[in-house]
Amino acid sequence: MLDRHTIAARLREISSVLDLSGGNKFKARAFARGARAIEATREPIGVLIEEKRLTALPGIGFAIARQVEELYTTGRSELLESLKKGLPSGVLELSQVSGIGLHALRALAEDLGIQTVDDLRAAAEAGRLRGVKGFGPKREAKLLEAVRRYETKAPPVLLADGLHLADSLGRELEELPGVTAVDLAGSLRRSVELAKDVDFLLTTEDPERAIDRVVKLARVATVEERADARCRLRLADGTRIDVFACRPEERGPALVAATGSKTHVARLRALAEERGVDLREPIEEERAFYERLGLAFIPPELREDLGEIELAARGEEPELVTQDDIRGFVHCHSTWSDGRHSIEEMALAAEKRGASFITLTDHSKNAHYAGGLDVDRLKRQWDEIDEVQERVSIKILKGTEADILADGAIDWPDAILERLDVVIASIHARYRQDEDAMTKRILRAMRYPIFKIWGHPLGRLVTSRPPVPCRVEEVLDALAESRGAIEINGDPRRLDLEPRWVRAARDRGLHFVLSVDAHAMRELDNLRYAVGLARRGGVRKSEVLNTKSAAAFLEAVRPAAKRPRAARLAASSF
Repeated sequence: MLDRHTIAARLREISSVLDLSGGNKFKARAFARGARAIEATREPIGVLIEEKRLTALPGIGFAIARQVEELYTTGRSELLESLKKGLPSGVLELSQVSGIGLHALRALAEDLGIQTVDDLRAAAEAGRLRGVKGFGPKREAKLLEAVRRYETKAPPVLLADGLHLADSLGRELEELPGVTAVDLAGSLRRSVELAKDVDFLLTTEDPERAIDRVVKLARVATVEERADARCRLRLADGTRIDVFACRPEERGPALVAATGSKTHVARLRALAEERGVDLREPIEEERAFYERLGLAFIPPELREDLGEIELAARGEEPELVTQDDIRGFVHCHSTWSDGRHSIEEMALAAEKRGASFITLTDHSKNAHYAGGLDVDRLKRQWDEIDEVQERVSIKILKGTEADILADGAIDWPDAILERLDVVIASIHARYRQDEDAMTKRILRAMRYPIFKIWGHPLGRLVTSRPPVPCRVEEVLDALAESRGAIEINGDPRRLDLEPRWVRAARDRGLHFVLSVDAHAMRELDNLRYAVGLARRGGVRKSEVLNTKSAAAFLEAVRPAAKRPRAARLAASSF
């Protein structure tokens, strides 16, 4: 009988082969979702099968349930075996090499017996590829270069994807015999937006035996390096995994070394040498390690050698904001614009997660592609919010994500803005304005005399769109003199604002809102990424507005809270 991790690995393999062979893309994605569901469950697979409850798991339909049952009871999948017939044994890894498709892989396997990336590299170096139909010297040279790129550079791992993988793989590592602790390390533990690999530290009395077991895990495609207490692995999708192992008495310095940036760790080692501290002595905890060096504890997200060591040398331990500090979900969309769930569904999902308030901030009219609201629809949305409010205990705040138009105007008339509970002002179009035009545009919006939250400030998409060109410090200065706050956006594709600008905003005394930018109930969990980004920028709980109660948050962000009385009266008569 296979364990759930091996079953999940086989489901992923089915998904990958379907995708590679041009099969049904929806079916491929369904098997990937099924794999995640099997990994996530804590219930024994055998019990779920016996009680016929597999389909109660999210993402498991009847077809996938049959595959799970077959894998569990027989150790094999007829579907997977049929899909892989005629394919090279190493097809999933080989497919990660740029410029080679399934047809070419079959030809290389039949003519040259190529089954692995090592086989491909050796054949290309020996000039044997050009003897296969469709392969000439130029294509052979390109493939050899692609192999070398693959072998030296893994695809970058987006923070959310890396943490999701770390959650599931971490649980698998925890179940290895003799392993007493599993710690996420590396840049993912520091909440870096793009990681080169996923790092783990295992604590065990027998590091070498633990590594022996790691390299045999079902989801491992390639073992790139192997030493007594560490290994470097590749998964089928090309993701690189580094696993280190240490004894319990070595865990403190080992976890610090595996987590911090190279310069942070180098400076700590130099400090240890300077102060005569022997790092080979037993130190089981990170905190004790820093204390041994005469430093206050440094949170993982700050270990970048950006002044955190000097701060710790003065005995200062920053109390960074935590996920438990956040009391309200800010920046949430519903089916009124481009969200996938209703106001009530979003409110109940937030309530289930323990929040005391949620802001409904659907798009304004200019975002027509996202179903932006006009005045009539906004007023009807307010009516629905009032109705839903009577059925839920969580406080629902009426808001907007208003476009910052090309000239810097905010996409609602004053009479509407002043009746809202919260205004998020964001750019969604005209990203290519030059620096002067973009700076003037954002300055006008930030100086507007209402309280507003600067939404996903620089408009970047981590892997596909650079930040907008503007003089950021000039904008921060203007916002500090006006009334407003800055959003730290937890959408995994955005992760905006970068930590360097978060630090610059803190220097100016600006406040933040840690937002989820949620377009579906599950995206409320984006809060995890916003908190990590804020911690990298050194943000404290007192600097975050949605750590307050619903009433206090509303008082802090209400657009018209400090407008002249005459203006408020005019707005109320709208």
